Amino acid sequence: MKVTIVLTVYNREQYLPAAIESFLTQTYTQTELLIWDDGSTDKSLTIAQNYASQNPHIQVIPAVHRGRITALYAAMEMANGTYIGWLDSDDLLRPTAIEETVAILDKHPSIGMVYTDYWVINEQGTIQGLGNRCLIPYSQKRLLVDFMTFHFRLFRQAVYVAAGKLDQSMTYAQDYDLCLKLSEITEIYHLKSALYLYRNHNNSISNQQKPAQIRCSYRAISNALARRNMNKTRSLELVPGPQFIFSKKAFE
Repeated sequence: MKVTIVLTVYNREQYLPAAIESFLTQTYTQTELLIWDDGSTDKSLTIAQNYASQNPHIQVIPAVHRGRITALYAAMEMANGTYIGWLDSDDLLRPTAIEETVAILDKHPSIGMVYTDYWVINEQGTIQGLGNRCLIPYSQKRLLVDFMTFHFRLFRQAVYVAAGKLDQSMTYAQDYDLCLKLSEITEIYHLKSALYLYRNHNNSISNQQKPAQIRCSYRAISNALARRNMNKTRSLELVPGPQFIFSKKAFE
């Protein structure tokens, strides 16, 4: 199997069918969708299993509820693809998302991860505009202060392993932490095409757990500074808000 798309779900019955349908409409077909249900108490598991019963490219793993990072790590361990991508259970892929990102990795062996632009959509699926992070130029240093490698990402499984995989102690911002680690060992490419639809709603993790996400982002950056031997010349501090600020010396 060339590409594995990993989807972890916990009580997302309202959005899950659309997320799965966006995988099924992909123009690239050498794929599998690995759905890890993290102990949902609504109809999410039933919805996923119904789709899997009709399509051999979908695999569903029911599990007890242990939280996002545990579910995501375990699902990644089961991924068979040469390339791996994540689809959040309340988001959507454009039909050519996998095809266009695979083409970059196939053509350029030195690139370990490709990421795309994304549209922001509301609860009803209406496009609100291009995501702000799409406008931030990529660089390894700037990734320390701006998470521009947001959505959609496709990376080589071999590079994921070489980077040390996901940090299971990172309750939130685990994708940011991984991107920082990947940026230190491989080339990253920005595909300037909006191939992902990120749903902004009140019950999203980003809105519900923002303070915890910021604290975990702080930790991810601190770890990256230590790995890069920059922690003695760069300063990082949390300030009331809560937000984090980072010394401009990071860009020098």
